[in-house]
Amino acid sequence: MALGLLLFLEAFYVSFAKSVILALCQCGWWPAMSARDRRHYYQVKNGRLPRDSPVCVPEFFNIAEACLMSHARAFPQAVALMDLSRDVRVWTYVDMAQAAERLAAVWQAQGLRPGDRVAILLPQCAEALIAHFAAHLIGAVSLPLFVLFGPEALRFRLKDSGAKLLVSDQAQYPKICEIQPDLPDLEKVYLREGASGAADGLWSAIEAQDAPYRPMQTLAEDPAMMIYTSGTTGNPKGVLHAHRFLLGHLPCLELSFADFPNITDVGWTPADWAWIGGLMDMAIPCFYFRVPLVAKRFERFTAGAAFDLIRDAQITRAFLPPTALKMMRQAEGHATAQLRSISSGGEPLSAELIEWAKEALGAEVNELYGQTECNLSAGSARSLGVAQSGWIGQAFPGFDMRILDEKGQAVPDGQIGQICVHRDTPTMFLQYWNQPQKTAERFVGDYLMTGDLGRMDAQGYVQFMARDDDVITSSGYRIGPAEIEAVLARAPQVVMAAAVAAPDATRGHVVGAYVTVNGTLEPEFEADLIAQVAGQLSPHMAPKWVRVLEEMPMTATGKIRRLDLREMAAAALETGQTGG
Repeated sequence: MALGLLLFLEAFYVSFAKSVILALCQCGWWPAMSARDRRHYYQVKNGRLPRDSPVCVPEFFNIAEACLMSHARAFPQAVALMDLSRDVRVWTYVDMAQAAERLAAVWQAQGLRPGDRVAILLPQCAEALIAHFAAHLIGAVSLPLFVLFGPEALRFRLKDSGAKLLVSDQAQYPKICEIQPDLPDLEKVYLREGASGAADGLWSAIEAQDAPYRPMQTLAEDPAMMIYTSGTTGNPKGVLHAHRFLLGHLPCLELSFADFPNITDVGWTPADWAWIGGLMDMAIPCFYFRVPLVAKRFERFTAGAAFDLIRDAQITRAFLPPTALKMMRQAEGHATAQLRSISSGGEPLSAELIEWAKEALGAEVNELYGQTECNLSAGSARSLGVAQSGWIGQAFPGFDMRILDEKGQAVPDGQIGQICVHRDTPTMFLQYWNQPQKTAERFVGDYLMTGDLGRMDAQGYVQFMARDDDVITSSGYRIGPAEIEAVLARAPQVVMAAAVAAPDATRGHVVGAYVTVNGTLEPEFEADLIAQVAGQLSPHMAPKWVRVLEEMPMTATGKIRRLDLREMAAAALETGQTGG
């Protein structure tokens, strides 16, 4: 009787506390809680993740309020960020909150309104996150951009998004000056090092601002962030996400990172914060859970530097893309670190790589699955017994994942179909920017068609089989061939061009290119084409090789047979050649 009464009172207390928190959230105020109080507790039974989601999505929610401002009120001197991007600087929550508030006030005074786009072209650094949070505080949409993008890639994304403000640095400013005349919507450029040319100094603007910002109450459904992703045809698409999509990432973090968050945790990823993997698989969730984050992305990743950083910064939680793990495995020695867990995603992981990481780094590696449109929807949780060799893992709580055929019908357990996710999940994107038709085409009924082929067993484990389109996945980045082919085709002697995924031992796949040409070629023809793509788009999008064909394999309807080219590249690798 006494035990029953105690259980009743405990249940009542928990229910009452949750109702109070929900009411506060719905009033637009995110309560200050300890890091561990923010986590959910999942019941994993018999190696199966729960299908229902305890994640509450309130009516009102704001990423900056939940991740920064609430902590600045309750734990002002807690360490938020250790910025190693230049000189070493430790940022507390109140440091970053004050900077974000002032920057938000600056932008409000300049006429920035809810829904306006703020582009952020910066490496991992404090200013990048301050700009994100400042935009979110006033209901604007932050737009992360990769610092290795060339002028052509930047021009399209900035023009297509209609970005009104751009936050960058001196290293990027020459490219910005080159394309700015083509960007009629871009009103102001800020540089973190100080004013230069027509650009304003970011910190001088922040420090000169005395007026407080006017807080904007945002709905959980209001747009917060836009990330461009590449497709198989046409230009990249802007994937628009709501504030709620942060909440949808939490089940993955809590389940894949054992005992997360821990009071001694420190998080880091070598992945660029312009990529959803770097930003939303690590950086922003660390702020949400009040876990100190290290900002350091190497200009050129090396295994030795990664090992040293993990040891010296006492990293305990890391998101390491498969390519980074493979490069670290090839290096001699290993870090004397205190890693508790590692997550990885972007391409399949071998059992050998997972075993090596456990031995060398002292931590389990959990594979994650997601897309820019719907991130962190499935994965493994080895500490909880949720792992199966050769399989991604299971759908995380709150994600209805199914294997469907082209008509949207479920296929039997064990049979191959397309991996699909129900639209009713917090991480699901709102839309492709200004492309309602493309948005509609991604859904069959209520399910997002990921474009990935896979199968599911009776226990709910999902296995990735292949892409059913021509998107190239290399080093965790999804690369569409269309942009690459457009640059290649501009060369005067190129008649036709095709970019394909070519097998690679370290990166899984690299970009390879086939072209047909007219006339006599100079000896440096192929190298010049590669350099053009690297310069106009980005080094990570540049083909590793270009091969000239007498004729391109074509279908009866006049389309390039990319499958034939991929098979040609794979066969060449087996014979010790490159590209055929």
